[in-house]
Amino acid sequence: MLKGIPPILTPELLKVLMEMGHGDELVLADGNFPKFAHPANVIRLDGHGIPEILDAILKFMPLDPYVEHPTILMEVLPNDPYKPEIWPRYREIGAKYEKDGLREIAINKFEFYERAKKAYAVVATSEAALYANMILKKGVV
Repeated sequence: MLKGIPPILTPELLKVLMEMGHGDELVLADGNFPKFAHPANVIRLDGHGIPEILDAILKFMPLDPYVEHPTILMEVLPNDPYKPEIWPRYREIGAKYEKDGLREIAINKFEFYERAKKAYAVVATSEAALYANMILKKGVV
């Protein structure tokens, strides 16, 4: 055990966060995220939702200040009237750690999957909210 590190940050996840360099991307994947979109490096955090994981990660990992959108969300499919209920929670968490917030953009589902394949790692969660997937681009420490 170490002092001050949230227990949700497992040794495996801490190792990945430490290994990641500036510009590397981390996917926080909901419970419906397809296996084909995972890179080789998958960290399982079953039983946890993305907001609590995001909160723990952003305590230690800054977002990239040199890009316009260091946070990527999965866009709602065309003709789907659903409004992602979890996104305001993400913005609230981001505002705690980043002076300009998450500075997010939503991209097409299939573009999101292609980008996720190139990510440094994927954190697989049990998040049940719809359109909850996100990609974080690591900044400079």
